[in-house]
Amino acid sequence: MIYRKMERLGIAPSLLGFGCMRLPLTPEKTIDEAETMRMFDLAYHAGVTYYDTAYPYHNGESELVVGKMLKRYPRDSYYLATKLPMYMITSLEQAKEIFEEQRKKLQMECIDFYLLHTLNKNSFDLAVREGIIDYCEQLKKEGKIRFLGFSFHDEYEQFERILTYRDWDFCQIQYNYRDEAFQAGTKGYELAKSRNIPVIVMEPVRGGQLANLAQDVSAPLREATPGASDASFALRWAADHDGVNVILSGMSTYEQMEDNLKTFESEKPLNEKEQEAIAEVSRRLDKLVRIGCTACRYCMPCPAGVDIPGNFSVWNNLGMYGKSHSVEFAWKMQIKDENRADQCVQCHQCEEKCPQHLPIVDALQQLQQELDAAYPRT
Repeated sequence: MIYRKMERLGIAPSLLGFGCMRLPLTPEKTIDEAETMRMFDLAYHAGVTYYDTAYPYHNGESELVVGKMLKRYPRDSYYLATKLPMYMITSLEQAKEIFEEQRKKLQMECIDFYLLHTLNKNSFDLAVREGIIDYCEQLKKEGKIRFLGFSFHDEYEQFERILTYRDWDFCQIQYNYRDEAFQAGTKGYELAKSRNIPVIVMEPVRGGQLANLAQDVSAPLREATPGASDASFALRWAADHDGVNVILSGMSTYEQMEDNLKTFESEKPLNEKEQEAIAEVSRRLDKLVRIGCTACRYCMPCPAGVDIPGNFSVWNNLGMYGKSHSVEFAWKMQIKDENRADQCVQCHQCEEKCPQHLPIVDALQQLQQELDAAYPRT
């Protein structure tokens, strides 16, 4: 197992972190505790020391199960991370109640890594206004949490604002070879590294999309390193960034765990042939983009309420990665009914504003048909 020291924190967790958002399920869709225990034991005995959960994972069940699994090991042999759900917090009192609930569910007196979950402009403003950051700093002084950080979901400008607001112990960003310009991206990674703030990477395989590429798309990877999984290339790409201290993988099966453990047995920097293979995969994925929307948002706001860039993003992901859990989640959960493409009234105002002169109205009709066919509403 690879370990990387977090200089400012004086610790060296495993580079592979066990993300507990996609644990194995029973036929009844609850966590399969027997299989989860097998995976935890495999990870722990292979040297994984970083375990990541959050308040909403598995409808609140993840923290309960993770606490139960970790109680079987010596407390000083691993690091536990969980998160305060800032997207549902409205007051300091609510934050306090949830934190105490989390400690009880996890059966932990102290949480090693505590994150303000999914920070964006609005949730960060609320955290400052309600004194939630001050409260978390007090928790550190009381020994109830060891390190305070945040996970991020917004544009780079907000990341820079949040990262430089205080001296954070660490930060967590989405980072993979397809998302260098997405959210915090490479600029955010480099900013954190320049400030000596440890970086924890989430979605290194883009919610599984980079682990299950179409055969014709992933052919360059197989040619570069026969027998290596698609996921291993994505994980090694993230590992090639020396400012990255933990790479989270939301493993759902024992076999995924075995493959990831093999990837992190030792440092394996990508060679020139492998780097070119990843670049070629990206080029092939780019050719599968349904529409060349850059999300400049000149078309917005739509008078009918359609989230035009949001709809196009989901459609493009369907084209590049095919049917997947993450595409389905984005279509069914992140795009609200009132913001879907079928709300378009064909006024064409968006097309008049689009600097790329895209056929937005026709494209919205087409994407609605394709996504409804892929993911019928129940």
